[in-house]
Amino acid sequence: MTLQDLHHSVSTRLDTDLLAACITGRVITAADPDWGSAKLAWNVAVELEPAFVVQVGCAADVAEVVAFARDHGLRVAPQATGHNAAPLGDLAATVLLRTDRLREVSVDAQARTVRVGAGVVWGEVTQALAPHGLTALAGSSADVGVVGYTLGGGYSWLSRKHGLASSSVTGIDIVTGDGVFRRITAADKDLFWAVRGAGANLGVVCALEFEVLPMAEVYAGWLMFPLDRAAEVFAAYERWTRDLDEAATTCIRLLRLPPLPELPDFLRGQSFAMIDGAIDLPDVEAARLLEPLRALGPAIDTFAMMPTAMLSQLHMDPPGPTPGIGDGFILEDLSAATIDALLAAAGPACESALLAVDLRHLGGAVGRPDPRGGAIDHLPGRCLGFSVGVAPFPEAAAAVHRDLETLITAIRPWRSDRDYLNFRESTADAESFFEPNALGRLQRLQAFYNQDQLVRSNHPLQACHLAER
Repeated sequence: MTLQDLHHSVSTRLDTDLLAACITGRVITAADPDWGSAKLAWNVAVELEPAFVVQVGCAADVAEVVAFARDHGLRVAPQATGHNAAPLGDLAATVLLRTDRLREVSVDAQARTVRVGAGVVWGEVTQALAPHGLTALAGSSADVGVVGYTLGGGYSWLSRKHGLASSSVTGIDIVTGDGVFRRITAADKDLFWAVRGAGANLGVVCALEFEVLPMAEVYAGWLMFPLDRAAEVFAAYERWTRDLDEAATTCIRLLRLPPLPELPDFLRGQSFAMIDGAIDLPDVEAARLLEPLRALGPAIDTFAMMPTAMLSQLHMDPPGPTPGIGDGFILEDLSAATIDALLAAAGPACESALLAVDLRHLGGAVGRPDPRGGAIDHLPGRCLGFSVGVAPFPEAAAAVHRDLETLITAIRPWRSDRDYLNFRESTADAESFFEPNALGRLQRLQAFYNQDQLVRSNHPLQACHLAER
């Protein structure tokens, strides 16, 4: 280390000490013993190397960090659970701002609303709602952060009937990129519209308030078939979903489960063509709707009435940080040719390294612009896709990359030019997430509230040249 490097290191340490003295939270640097865990993304295959980490304790801390970053030529990247961190890229000149200590969960059962801090995950909300017979438009994983999920749109097991979670938001606490704390509602027309879809492109969201549904149970479960029946099952699912009641929100998937000891015997090391989801109808009507798929004779059928709080277990997502490689897409069509191409790339004849290939049914309320909605108020297309493989070591990562690219290439002729923010695990142009008029409006608002993109999003609205800061 040169004398100049030493001077810079000491100066930076003194500055971060001053920041630490101004906040209720904590500043963590590479010199601290918990540096590794403090900067860890949920996907542990993604290595984040920020300038330093701040675990904030309140909204005032967020404002202090944003001001500090502006004064020191840095940027700020908010992170709660660390999902979808891969597109962030180089964080060398960025403060990783952890909101996981913002833990408020307040239920107003009479008003059917919930207020949550930015560090809250869906499992906490669904459990808090259950005693009141209420249900949120929650993510398919209990450990997904409520704020990040919702501000990216929020596709749930109830979306085809009730729309995207972002449209249910009624209030937002945010520190915009200019360092100002704002509590915004529908009365703040432009900013309220923008944040519900653009998230961190405008600032750091500290808390959300949103409406919930009077629902305690729903008809939900799995239909599981041996993987070698995939062609038959996919064809039947395509026919079933053509004019399907909007009450049904389902997913068809190829699933190759590893031989993990924590899995039950009937799942451990097995491979399936699987349909899972929920049908928001009385049990007799829901069972009748499901009859064409049940007629195929699934090996495992768990569809029945269940507490809505259990929906987070339906998709069998990993319960904690996992090393993985994945990416999302939207399919315009699910024709016979589409199915053939997908199965040729990842079906039963392949020795694929992909753990799962999911196609979640779109249309219904999620396919229509919601009059209450924000910058993302619907999703176009027939199916919302996501594929992922586990990558605990380099050879496994290489195999997953290879097979993921094979799949993406195979389905390209039917792929939409639109993407879903929450499922894109790679960099993508902003044009793929927003309609042209919406993107232009967002960029103008960003230039006003978050000049020079001081607060960073994993999917930015436009390129930012750090050398200009």
